[in-house]
Amino acid sequence: MKASLAIKILFSAILLFMLGVTSWASLQESIFIGGPKVMNEPWSVATLADAYCGFLTFFAWVAYKENSWVSRLLWLVLILVLGNIAMSIYVLIAVFRLSNGEPMENLLLKKKMA
Repeated sequence: MKASLAIKILFSAILLFMLGVTSWASLQESIFIGGPKVMNEPWSVATLADAYCGFLTFFAWVAYKENSWVSRLLWLVLILVLGNIAMSIYVLIAVFRLSNGEPMENLLLKKKMA
């Protein structure tokens, strides 16, 4: 299996899973009502802190790849609000932008502006 296909499958699966679990959780309890209750649990706080550190780590790569400050700011907001949903979309966009036959290493690299 080509690496680009594997990446497309992986991040599509993550995106679909996150959309599903987020939809399910939203139907169970509102984040606005249940949020304060969750913050009383130490492991919930630790898990949330871990997630946001991961979001910021991923955003460091996005900031490197993106050329405009507007795009960087938009992706930062999307990542902080949507988490892995936005991150999966970003990776899928980047993979689909690769030319046919372009090496997967280019996924990680910044495109030079003409």
